[in-house]
Amino acid sequence: MEPRTTTALLYLSGVTVSFDGFRALNNLSLAIEPGEMRAIIGPNGAGKTTMMDVVTGKTRPDDGDVFFAGSHDLTKLDETEIAMLGIGRKFQKPTVFEMHSVADNLLLALQNDRRPRATMRWRETGDEIARIDRILGTIRLTAERDRLAGALAHGQKQWLEIGMLLAQEPKLLLVDEPVAGMTDAETRQTAELLKEINRDKTVIVVEHDMTFVRELGVKVTCLHEGSAIAEGSIDQVSANERVVEVYLGR
Repeated sequence: MEPRTTTALLYLSGVTVSFDGFRALNNLSLAIEPGEMRAIIGPNGAGKTTMMDVVTGKTRPDDGDVFFAGSHDLTKLDETEIAMLGIGRKFQKPTVFEMHSVADNLLLALQNDRRPRATMRWRETGDEIARIDRILGTIRLTAERDRLAGALAHGQKQWLEIGMLLAQEPKLLLVDEPVAGMTDAETRQTAELLKEINRDKTVIVVEHDMTFVRELGVKVTCLHEGSAIAEGSIDQVSANERVVEVYLGR
C-alpha cells in the first residue's frame, strides 16, 4: 500500500528506532483512520513513548515511513512543523500555568498569530471567549474558570491540559496515560470526556489502566519490544496468549 494513497490519518510502516544498539521500535506498523480513537497498551519499554516521539518529530526513525493526512512525511519535518499540521500531544504529567486562572490557561493556548506584531495588537475577541466557553464545557471546568490552575485537583489539571491541547485545534491528539493518579470517579469522567472529544477529533490514548481502556470501548493495539503483537477489541487483545504472557499475566 502506498502511504500517499492510504485512507489513514496517521500511517506508520516498518518504523525502526535504535538507541545505542537497543531497538525501541522494531519494524512497527500502525494505521489510524480519521475520526478513530485507538488505545495503545503494553509493558514498560514496549515502545509506546518512542512511537509518540516519532509521530511528533522528537525522534527520527532509522527506517520506515510515517505519513500524516496522506501526503505529509513526518520524518522530514521538525516538531513545530508537525504541530502546525495539527498533531497535539499531552504528556503524562500535567503542565499548566499554575499562577493563572483556568480561563487564562486556555486563552494562552488558543491558536493565534504568534508573530510579535500580531501579539502586540492582540485583544481577546468574542469568538475567542466563545471558544473558551465551549472548551470549558467539554473539560468539565466551567465552574472553575476563574480559579487558579494551581488550586485544581490532580484530575482537573489533567482535564485543563487536555483543554489547552483542544485550544490549539489539533486534528490528532496523542494523550499519554490521562488517568494516572486519578480517582475512580475522575477516571470515569475522563473516559466520557475523551469520547466526547472523539466526536470531532482523532485520538490516540496510551494507557496502562485496563479498566479505563475497557470503558473507552475502542480498538486496542498492544506493543511489545517495539512491535505490535496484537490488535482488536479489548476482549480480543486480552485473550491473546502473547499479550497475556508479556503484559497481563495469568
